Amino acid sequence: MSRTFIYNGQAKTQAEIDQHYQPRKKSIWRRILNYKTFYLMLLPCLIHYAIFSYWPMLGNILAFREFGFNTGVFGGDWVGFKYFRQFFADPRSSLYIKNTLIISFMKLFLYLPFPIILALMFNEVKKTRLRNSIQSITYLPYFISWVVVVGLMNAILAPNTGLLNQLIGHLGGDPNKYWMMDRSLFYPLTFLSYTWKSIGWDSIIYFAAIVAISPSLYEAAAIDGAGKLRQMWHVTIPGIRGTIILLFIMSLGSILSAGFDQVFLMQNPGNADVSEIIDTYVVRVGLQGGQFGYSTAISLMQGVVGLILTMIVNWIADKKFDSAVW
Repeated sequence: MSRTFIYNGQAKTQAEIDQHYQPRKKSIWRRILNYKTFYLMLLPCLIHYAIFSYWPMLGNILAFREFGFNTGVFGGDWVGFKYFRQFFADPRSSLYIKNTLIISFMKLFLYLPFPIILALMFNEVKKTRLRNSIQSITYLPYFISWVVVVGLMNAILAPNTGLLNQLIGHLGGDPNKYWMMDRSLFYPLTFLSYTWKSIGWDSIIYFAAIVAISPSLYEAAAIDGAGKLRQMWHVTIPGIRGTIILLFIMSLGSILSAGFDQVFLMQNPGNADVSEIIDTYVVRVGLQGGQFGYSTAISLMQGVVGLILTMIVNWIADKKFDSAVW
């Protein structure tokens, strides 16, 4: 039985007294007014996303309507799931999906350890000036556009005039090989160029997470007799596990978007059967072929699949590792 107290001349329980002193929740408008400076700083970001991210989403209605230049986006007849059935009825759609998944798998799974390893290497460099110099060199390629990167690849791998073929010619080999048109080399070249361009920039995030790990954990591991490799495995990797999971979840949204710029620029008649992905197909049938509703349906499918995968993996990460985006 709960105890009673005399409060303002009335007998009240402790719970009733606590409820009386519980502060009232402020309305959302009052909270916005109290923190108006921060909301004003956030306003340009909200306007940007509203104009460039959410407003264009209204165009997804084209996936279910017939587009006409005289009717516009919202004036055509409803066609239901016609465009989705048309895509899966295309005998080459499975090829586009397979090529997209292969490239996405390379960029999501095979590439994942490389920036982590580079960040671990940076952490072992004790001289700050040397580490900063190496970091600057490794992340500078991130700011080079894919047009320039693929242009450099063509200059190096071109027949006769390319640096690699010239070296092969001086060594007595055949200098006429066109490496960029070799379908068996398309995936390795795609992976190597992507790694070279992105590894330095992505390693910065992992390095920042490593720096945030408490030095006392390393000291305790050293006292227990752990060497450098064991400290990495038992202290550093678990310490950045949350960062790895978050970045992986955020990358899953683009699993059906294998990187249009890179693939489109590297595409040529010699490797067309392994380089034609969903993104390049959408551009070809949408912008070049004028099938706006059909291309919109394919793009919408990409977004929906990415959203579903992101939600599933986020739920699994939240349950198993207690680390999730939301």
